[in-house]
Amino acid sequence: MNTFLVTLSCVAVMLVYAVPGFILVKTGKVKQDAIKSFANVLMYVCSPCLTVYSFQNVAYSAALVKDIGVLFVISILFQAAIMLLFTFLFRKKFEDVKIRVCVIATALGNCAFMGVPLLEAVMPHYPQAIMMSSIFSIGMNLLGWTLASAIIMKDRKYVSFRKALINPVSITLLVAIPIFVFGIDLPEQVDGMITLVGRMSTPMCMLVMGMRLATVELKKLFTDKDVYATVLVKQVIVPLVGLLILLPLPLGKDFQTTLFILYATPVASIVLNFPEMLGKGQKEAANLVLLGTLLSIVTIPLLMLIYSMLGV
Repeated sequence: MNTFLVTLSCVAVMLVYAVPGFILVKTGKVKQDAIKSFANVLMYVCSPCLTVYSFQNVAYSAALVKDIGVLFVISILFQAAIMLLFTFLFRKKFEDVKIRVCVIATALGNCAFMGVPLLEAVMPHYPQAIMMSSIFSIGMNLLGWTLASAIIMKDRKYVSFRKALINPVSITLLVAIPIFVFGIDLPEQVDGMITLVGRMSTPMCMLVMGMRLATVELKKLFTDKDVYATVLVKQVIVPLVGLLILLPLPLGKDFQTTLFILYATPVASIVLNFPEMLGKGQKEAANLVLLGTLLSIVTIPLLMLIYSMLGV
Protein backbone atom coordinates (compact mmCIF):
# COMPACT_ATOMS: atom_id res chain seq x y z
CA MET A 1 0.00 0.00 0.00
CA ASN A 2 2.92 2.33 0.73
CA THR A 3 4.22 1.92 -2.84
CA PHE A 4 0.73 2.64 -4.14
CA LEU A 5 0.55 5.91 -2.21
CA VAL A 6 4.08 6.93 -3.16
CA THR A 7 3.43 6.43 -6.88
CA LEU A 8 -0.01 8.03 -6.65
CA SER A 9 1.37 11.18 -5.04
CA CYS A 10 4.33 11.25 -7.46
CA VAL A 11 2.14 11.03 -10.57
CA ALA A 12 -0.34 13.54 -9.12
CA VAL A 13 2.43 16.08 -8.59
CA MET A 14 3.68 15.54 -12.14
CA LEU A 15 0.19 16.14 -13.55
CA VAL A 16 -0.12 19.35 -11.53
CA TYR A 17 2.90 20.66 -13.45
CA ALA A 18 0.75 20.52 -16.60
CA VAL A 19 -1.86 22.96 -15.25
CA PRO A 20 0.12 26.20 -15.81
CA GLY A 21 0.86 25.16 -19.40
CA PHE A 22 -2.82 24.50 -20.04
CA ILE A 23 -3.81 27.87 -18.56
CA LEU A 24 -1.11 29.82 -20.42
CA VAL A 25 -2.29 28.57 -23.82
CA LYS A 26 -6.01 28.81 -23.03
CA THR A 27 -5.61 32.43 -21.91
CA GLY A 28 -3.46 33.33 -24.91
CA LYS A 29 -0.38 34.17 -22.86
CA VAL A 30 1.49 31.53 -24.87
CA LYS A 31 0.61 31.11 -28.55
CA GLN A 32 0.20 27.63 -30.03
CA ASP A 33 3.13 28.09 -32.40
CA ALA A 34 5.40 28.75 -29.40
CA ILE A 35 4.81 25.29 -27.91
CA LYS A 36 7.48 23.78 -30.16
CA SER A 37 10.05 26.21 -28.72
CA PHE A 38 9.34 24.95 -25.21
CA ALA A 39 9.60 21.37 -26.50
CA ASN A 40 13.00 22.21 -28.03
CA VAL A 41 14.28 23.49 -24.69
CA LEU A 42 13.20 20.18 -23.19
CA MET A 43 14.85 18.13 -25.95
CA TYR A 44 18.10 20.04 -26.43
CA VAL A 45 18.80 21.44 -22.95
CA CYS A 46 16.95 19.60 -20.18
CA SER A 47 17.14 16.07 -21.63
CA PRO A 48 20.95 16.01 -22.12
CA CYS A 49 21.44 17.32 -18.58
CA LEU A 50 19.11 14.61 -17.29
CA THR A 51 21.27 11.98 -19.00
CA VAL A 52 24.46 13.30 -17.40
CA TYR A 53 22.67 13.59 -14.04
CA SER A 54 21.64 9.94 -14.25
CA PHE A 55 25.27 8.82 -14.68
CA GLN A 56 27.13 11.11 -12.32
CA ASN A 57 26.07 9.68 -8.96
CA VAL A 58 26.67 6.01 -9.69
CA ALA A 59 29.93 4.18 -8.96
CA TYR A 60 31.43 2.11 -11.77
CA SER A 61 31.52 -1.67 -11.37
CA ALA A 62 31.75 -4.63 -13.74
CA ALA A 63 28.49 -6.01 -12.32
CA LEU A 64 26.66 -2.76 -13.08
CA VAL A 65 28.02 -2.69 -16.64
CA LYS A 66 26.70 -6.24 -17.08
CA ASP A 67 23.29 -5.18 -15.74
CA ILE A 68 23.22 -2.21 -18.13
CA GLY A 69 24.00 -4.50 -21.07
CA VAL A 70 21.26 -6.92 -20.06
CA LEU A 71 18.76 -4.10 -19.63
CA PHE A 72 19.63 -2.62 -23.02
CA VAL A 73 19.09 -5.97 -24.76
CA ILE A 74 15.83 -6.60 -22.88
CA SER A 75 14.55 -3.11 -23.71
CA ILE A 76 15.25 -3.54 -27.44
CA LEU A 77 13.82 -7.06 -27.69
CA PHE A 78 10.71 -6.36 -25.61
CA GLN A 79 9.71 -3.14 -27.38
CA ALA A 80 10.48 -4.55 -30.83
CA ALA A 81 8.46 -7.69 -30.10
CA ILE A 82 5.42 -5.64 -29.08
CA MET A 83 5.51 -3.52 -32.22
CA LEU A 84 6.01 -6.53 -34.49
CA LEU A 85 3.22 -8.46 -32.78
CA PHE A 86 0.67 -5.69 -33.24
CA THR A 87 1.91 -5.01 -36.77
CA PHE A 88 1.08 -8.63 -37.58
CA LEU A 89 -2.29 -8.59 -35.78
CA PHE A 90 -3.47 -5.40 -37.52
CA ARG A 91 -1.72 -5.90 -40.88
CA LYS A 92 -5.06 -5.87 -42.76
CA LYS A 93 -5.88 -2.40 -41.37
CA PHE A 94 -2.46 -0.86 -41.98
CA GLU A 95 -3.70 1.55 -44.63
CA ASP A 96 -5.21 3.53 -41.74
CA VAL A 97 -2.47 5.77 -40.30
CA LYS A 98 -4.31 5.85 -36.98
CA ILE A 99 -3.77 2.09 -36.60
CA ARG A 100 -0.06 2.46 -37.35
CA VAL A 101 0.26 5.23 -34.76
CA CYS A 102 -1.51 3.05 -32.20
CA VAL A 103 0.84 0.14 -32.96
CA ILE A 104 4.01 2.08 -32.14
CA ALA A 105 2.33 3.68 -29.11
CA THR A 106 1.80 0.26 -27.51
CA ALA A 107 5.57 -0.16 -27.12
CA LEU A 108 7.16 3.24 -26.51
CA GLY A 109 6.94 4.72 -23.01
CA ASN A 110 7.94 8.00 -21.37
CA CYS A 111 10.69 6.25 -19.43
CA ALA A 112 12.92 9.29 -18.93
CA PHE A 113 10.74 12.26 -18.07
CA MET A 114 8.22 10.25 -16.05
CA GLY A 115 10.39 7.24 -15.25
CA VAL A 116 13.10 9.17 -13.40
CA PRO A 117 10.88 10.83 -10.75
CA LEU A 118 9.00 7.56 -10.26
CA LEU A 119 12.22 5.61 -9.76
CA GLU A 120 13.59 8.24 -7.39
CA ALA A 121 10.39 8.11 -5.35
CA VAL A 122 9.99 4.33 -5.23
CA MET A 123 13.68 3.31 -5.14
CA PRO A 124 15.74 6.03 -3.40
CA HIS A 125 18.15 3.30 -2.24
CA TYR A 126 18.99 2.26 -5.81
CA PRO A 127 20.51 5.19 -7.77
CA GLN A 128 21.46 2.78 -10.57
CA ALA A 129 17.78 2.82 -11.58
CA ILE A 130 18.08 6.40 -12.84
CA MET A 131 20.97 5.43 -15.10
CA MET A 132 18.99 2.44 -16.35
CA SER A 133 16.13 4.73 -17.37
CA SER A 134 18.59 6.58 -19.64
CA ILE A 135 19.80 3.29 -21.14
CA PHE A 136 16.18 2.24 -21.72
CA SER A 137 15.54 5.60 -23.43
CA ILE A 138 18.50 5.04 -25.74
CA GLY A 139 17.04 1.69 -26.79
CA MET A 140 13.68 3.34 -27.36
CA ASN A 141 15.22 6.08 -29.51
CA LEU A 142 17.08 3.46 -31.54
CA LEU A 143 13.84 1.60 -32.23
CA GLY A 144 11.96 4.84 -32.78
CA TRP A 145 14.08 5.95 -35.71
CA THR A 146 14.33 2.45 -37.21
CA LEU A 147 11.48 -0.02 -36.67
CA ALA A 148 8.85 2.54 -35.58
CA SER A 149 9.72 4.82 -38.51
CA ALA A 150 9.35 1.91 -40.96
CA ILE A 151 5.98 1.00 -39.44
CA ILE A 152 4.47 4.47 -39.38
CA MET A 153 5.79 5.48 -42.81
CA LYS A 154 5.20 2.04 -44.39
CA ASP A 155 8.53 2.48 -46.14
CA ARG A 156 12.02 1.37 -45.10
CA LYS A 157 13.59 4.41 -46.73
CA TYR A 158 12.49 6.46 -43.71
CA VAL A 159 14.61 4.32 -41.39
CA SER A 160 17.33 6.64 -40.12
CA PHE A 161 20.28 5.09 -38.31
CA ARG A 162 21.82 8.56 -38.34
CA LYS A 163 18.97 10.00 -36.25
CA ALA A 164 18.96 6.87 -34.09
CA LEU A 165 22.63 7.35 -33.23
CA ILE A 166 22.98 11.12 -33.50
CA ASN A 167 20.45 12.73 -31.18
CA PRO A 168 20.74 14.78 -27.97
CA VAL A 169 20.63 11.76 -25.65
CA SER A 170 23.14 9.67 -27.60
CA ILE A 171 25.57 12.55 -28.07
CA THR A 172 25.39 13.36 -24.37
CA LEU A 173 26.59 9.82 -23.64
CA LEU A 174 30.01 10.91 -24.93
CA VAL A 175 30.16 13.07 -21.79
CA ALA A 176 28.22 10.85 -19.40
CA ILE A 177 30.07 7.56 -19.99
CA PRO A 178 33.59 8.89 -19.16
CA ILE A 179 32.17 10.48 -16.01
CA PHE A 180 30.77 7.09 -15.01
CA VAL A 181 33.71 4.89 -16.03
CA PHE A 182 36.49 7.07 -14.63
CA GLY A 183 34.57 8.38 -11.62
CA ILE A 184 35.12 12.00 -12.64
CA ASP A 185 33.96 14.54 -10.08
CA LEU A 186 32.66 17.62 -11.85
CA PRO A 187 33.23 21.05 -10.27
CA GLU A 188 30.56 21.77 -7.71
CA GLN A 189 29.05 24.64 -9.71
CA VAL A 190 28.89 22.56 -12.91
CA ASP A 191 27.47 19.57 -11.07
CA GLY A 192 24.82 21.75 -9.45
CA MET A 193 23.85 23.34 -12.77
CA ILE A 194 23.53 19.97 -14.53
CA THR A 195 21.49 18.54 -11.66
CA LEU A 196 19.17 21.57 -11.55
CA VAL A 197 18.55 21.67 -15.31
CA GLY A 198 18.27 17.88 -15.54
CA ARG A 199 15.65 17.78 -12.80
CA MET A 200 13.73 20.47 -14.70
CA SER A 201 12.99 17.84 -17.37
CA THR A 202 9.86 16.42 -15.78
CA PRO A 203 8.22 19.79 -14.93
CA MET A 204 9.10 21.09 -18.42
CA CYS A 205 7.74 17.92 -20.06
CA MET A 206 4.47 18.22 -18.18
CA LEU A 207 4.27 21.96 -18.87
CA VAL A 208 4.49 21.18 -22.60
CA MET A 209 1.89 18.42 -22.14
CA GLY A 210 -0.46 20.95 -20.56
CA MET A 211 0.08 23.33 -23.46
CA ARG A 212 -0.69 20.59 -25.98
CA LEU A 213 -3.76 19.54 -24.00
CA ALA A 214 -5.09 23.09 -24.37
CA THR A 215 -4.98 22.74 -28.18
CA VAL A 216 -7.06 19.57 -28.53
CA GLU A 217 -10.80 19.02 -28.47
CA LEU A 218 -11.36 17.48 -25.05
CA LYS A 219 -14.59 15.79 -26.12
CA LYS A 220 -12.78 13.86 -28.87
CA LEU A 221 -9.86 13.14 -26.56
CA PHE A 222 -12.08 11.41 -24.01
CA THR A 223 -14.41 9.61 -26.45
CA ASP A 224 -12.02 7.88 -28.88
CA LYS A 225 -12.35 4.14 -28.23
CA ASP A 226 -9.20 3.26 -30.21
CA VAL A 227 -7.12 5.64 -28.11
CA TYR A 228 -8.52 4.17 -24.89
CA ALA A 229 -7.82 0.64 -26.11
CA THR A 230 -4.23 1.52 -27.04
CA VAL A 231 -3.59 3.20 -23.69
CA LEU A 232 -5.05 0.15 -21.91
CA VAL A 233 -2.68 -2.13 -23.82
CA LYS A 234 0.38 0.08 -23.32
CA GLN A 235 -0.16 0.98 -19.69
CA VAL A 236 -1.79 -2.14 -18.22
CA ILE A 237 -1.47 -5.24 -20.40
CA VAL A 238 2.08 -4.71 -21.69
CA PRO A 239 3.59 -4.08 -18.22
CA LEU A 240 1.86 -7.15 -16.78
CA VAL A 241 3.02 -9.33 -19.68
CA GLY A 242 6.49 -7.87 -19.21
CA LEU A 243 6.37 -8.79 -15.53
CA LEU A 244 5.42 -12.38 -16.36
CA ILE A 245 8.45 -12.55 -18.63
CA LEU A 246 10.73 -11.03 -15.99
CA LEU A 247 9.68 -13.26 -13.09
CA PRO A 248 11.53 -16.45 -14.15
CA LEU A 249 14.66 -14.55 -15.20
CA PRO A 250 17.64 -14.52 -12.79
CA LEU A 251 17.43 -10.79 -12.11
CA GLY A 252 17.85 -9.00 -8.81
CA LYS A 253 14.80 -7.55 -7.08
CA ASP A 254 15.81 -3.92 -7.68
CA PHE A 255 16.64 -4.61 -11.32
CA GLN A 256 13.26 -6.27 -11.83
CA THR A 257 11.38 -3.43 -10.14
CA THR A 258 13.21 -0.87 -12.27
CA LEU A 259 12.22 -2.62 -15.48
CA PHE A 260 8.61 -3.00 -14.36
CA ILE A 261 8.31 0.72 -13.58
CA LEU A 262 9.81 1.60 -16.97
CA TYR A 263 7.33 -0.74 -18.66
CA ALA A 264 4.50 1.02 -16.80
CA THR A 265 5.30 4.56 -18.02
CA PRO A 266 2.69 6.18 -20.29
CA VAL A 267 2.88 6.64 -24.06
CA ALA A 268 6.10 8.46 -25.01
CA SER A 269 6.12 11.91 -26.58
CA ILE A 270 8.42 10.54 -29.31
CA VAL A 271 5.25 9.00 -30.77
CA LEU A 272 4.36 12.53 -31.91
CA ASN A 273 7.46 12.81 -34.11
CA PHE A 274 6.56 10.27 -36.76
CA PRO A 275 3.05 11.49 -37.71
CA GLU A 276 4.58 14.97 -38.02
CA MET A 277 7.08 13.53 -40.53
CA LEU A 278 4.26 11.85 -42.45
CA GLY A 279 1.92 14.81 -42.26
CA LYS A 280 -0.92 12.57 -41.09
CA GLY A 281 -2.11 11.19 -37.78
CA GLN A 282 -0.85 14.08 -35.64
CA LYS A 283 -4.11 14.45 -33.74
CA GLU A 284 -4.32 10.73 -32.99
CA ALA A 285 -0.71 10.70 -31.76
CA ALA A 286 -1.28 13.76 -29.59
CA ASN A 287 -4.43 12.20 -28.12
CA LEU A 288 -2.55 8.98 -27.29
CA VAL A 289 0.24 10.84 -25.50
CA LEU A 290 -2.10 13.18 -23.63
CA LEU A 291 -4.69 10.60 -22.59
CA GLY A 292 -1.99 8.12 -21.65
CA THR A 293 -0.31 10.70 -19.44
CA LEU A 294 -3.58 11.71 -17.78
CA LEU A 295 -4.64 8.11 -17.13
CA SER A 296 -1.23 7.27 -15.66
CA ILE A 297 -2.51 8.62 -12.34
CA VAL A 298 -4.67 5.47 -12.29
CA THR A 299 -2.61 2.91 -14.18
CA ILE A 300 0.81 3.38 -12.54
CA PRO A 301 -0.35 3.26 -8.88
CA LEU A 302 -2.64 0.33 -9.74
CA LEU A 303 0.22 -1.62 -11.33
CA MET A 304 2.51 -0.91 -8.38
CA LEU A 305 -0.22 -2.07 -6.00
CA ILE A 306 -0.50 -5.36 -7.95
CA TYR A 307 3.29 -5.67 -7.96
CA SER A 308 3.55 -5.16 -4.19
CA MET A 309 0.68 -7.59 -3.54
CA LEU A 310 2.46 -10.28 -5.54
CA GLY A 311 5.39 -9.91 -3.17
CA VAL A 312 7.89 -10.57 -5.96
